[in-house]
Amino acid sequence: MSTVPPAADELVVAVIVTRQRAELLRQSLQAIAAQTRPVGAVVVVDNGADAETRAVVEACGDRAVYLPSRTNLGGAGGFALGLLTALSLGADWVWCADDDGRPGGDDVLEVLLEEARTRGLAEVSPAVVDEADPRRLAFPLRRGLRWWGTVDAFEPGEFLPSYASLFNGALFRASAFQAVGVPDLRLFLRGDETEIHRRLQRSGLAFGTTMRAVYLHPQGGDEFVPILGGRLSAQYPGDEVKRFFTYRNRGYLMAQPGMRWLFPLELVRFGYFFLSRRDVRGLRDWLALTRAGRRERFAMPGRGR
Repeated sequence: MSTVPPAADELVVAVIVTRQRAELLRQSLQAIAAQTRPVGAVVVVDNGADAETRAVVEACGDRAVYLPSRTNLGGAGGFALGLLTALSLGADWVWCADDDGRPGGDDVLEVLLEEARTRGLAEVSPAVVDEADPRRLAFPLRRGLRWWGTVDAFEPGEFLPSYASLFNGALFRASAFQAVGVPDLRLFLRGDETEIHRRLQRSGLAFGTTMRAVYLHPQGGDEFVPILGGRLSAQYPGDEVKRFFTYRNRGYLMAQPGMRWLFPLELVRFGYFFLSRRDVRGLRDWLALTRAGRRERFAMPGRGR
């Protein structure tokens, strides 16, 4: 990728996908508006198509583009629509935001642009931290065989190559999407960011995470249940619908090039997790959903698999 400094007139477009969380969206939009390096436009995809969300977006003025969808496209379809819209507006950079998260400072976008320029990156992410305790990561991060959950595990300003928690403050060069595409609508929610991460790795483009900038987000690490004395963990969302999409979509991902090596490990991991809890039904459901994903059976819950 080019290392030419981004010009002041380059168009940065922020993209947010939301559904019936107008107050959280308002906070996210306010944090974006406060950036020292302003965005040129904000595209908001509303999967709820409701009047309150429309009013929040329209209050942002002419730079806001409101895209109501009467069909819930999920995070995957919503970002696909939003990213394509940003590209159609002529974006040079696309900043993926979240309706329940927000930049952790006024200079986050400025820092991300500087990192992308200096390092020649196609994508750069901030550290995603717990909004209630910014010393904790919002999602555990694996380095080698160990999982880390705190910011203190990293050097101040450290750069983590080839790692990114996508769609939570991730900044993309617009040209990167020509190589990796946009999220797959079929995934709906859960795993769409992992799929784009997989494509980035296989594309050969340079990307990563900078600890110089943070993005505030609700804690998501509680879904990861420690096993084998904390040496491994198993993801177990408390919500049945989230488990459906997590396990089915994970099954699909583990059948794709670059991730096939994970399947034997997951068999051992989740076999141990469910059997240690004497949850035979849970293991059976996990196997069925994983198999459905591997066979690309993307029916929605309650509509057959």
